Amino acid sequence: MFRLEYEDGARLGILKAHGISVETPVFLPVATKGCIKTLLPEEAWNAGSRVIIANALHIYLKAFDLVKNGLHDFMKWKGIIFTDSGGFQSIKNFPAKISDDGIVFKRDGKEEIFTPEKSIEVQKALKSDFIFMLDDCPPYPHSRKRAIKAVKRTIEWAKRSQGEKNFAILQGGVYDDLRLKCIEEIKKLDFFGFAIGGLSIGEPKEKMHHIVALTTKNLPKEKPRHLMGVGSPEDIIEAVKNGVDIFDSAFPTRNARHGTIYTSKGPIKLKKAKGSVIDEQCDCYTCRNFSLDYLSYLYREKEMLAMRLATIHNIRYMNRLMERIREEIKNDGNLDKLKREFGF
Repeated sequence: MFRLEYEDGARLGILKAHGISVETPVFLPVATKGCIKTLLPEEAWNAGSRVIIANALHIYLKAFDLVKNGLHDFMKWKGIIFTDSGGFQSIKNFPAKISDDGIVFKRDGKEEIFTPEKSIEVQKALKSDFIFMLDDCPPYPHSRKRAIKAVKRTIEWAKRSQGEKNFAILQGGVYDDLRLKCIEEIKKLDFFGFAIGGLSIGEPKEKMHHIVALTTKNLPKEKPRHLMGVGSPEDIIEAVKNGVDIFDSAFPTRNARHGTIYTSKGPIKLKKAKGSVIDEQCDCYTCRNFSLDYLSYLYREKEMLAMRLATIHNIRYMNRLMERIREEIKNDGNLDKLKREFGF
């Protein structure tokens, strides 16, 4: 269930599932293969996360027969789970191609088609709280001709993927008219919410923000809006100002593993960092218990604990950002001032 509480450009809402109510705007850490890399479920929960997103295709290929009682039980996550059926482009050396029927790939020497219906079936079997339809997301840059094909295919797949807890995905590249065509056709269908896809894949920032604004202005107000794959704080704030409710990205966790943490003084590269305090404004487990010198030392020594502690911090940073965004909206505040507060 989603209930819109307030809207004046930026929005406040309540998302409910799995016995949990979550305030929006909200950020979802990525748990592609059924875990947030390096973390225990309790560590993500204690850092403020109540919703995560996993990749149904990865799990289908590698562990589907092991998931007996649903993904919540399998990964011991007590919060809300979104699942996305895309991401096959990111699987290293994954020999897939797209046809009008779905994603075509070989497994154990046999050709298999992951159709829109199969995607929904798998996600239901995983007992996901919210489901994303299968869409055609061409890599950037791509031609207008390719974008037209992606929109046509995505619309047709949407007709085969409707459901009361399902999110439609909107495509159209950086072309305004194609985005509007996709929106208008998919709005007619029965979906719980709408996800803006095909952005944050290399296009100019100003074009991304333009497409987000164009899209949200043409979506039903009462349904949730999800911006896929966007996780940088400045991009999140801009999207919130334009009416986006939900975000997911590997941005904070991937950067943590590669030695970058985000603080109120800006990004810190752990390889050369020095200091006693990591971030005096942060209340995460890492900041409450360890020094920046120690975290930097662990990273230089290639200790796995460095990735774990940095990931805890970056997830807490993102959740604190969302908490402050919601607070500013409630108080009719200026979201732009958060850029200074959060170090960017």
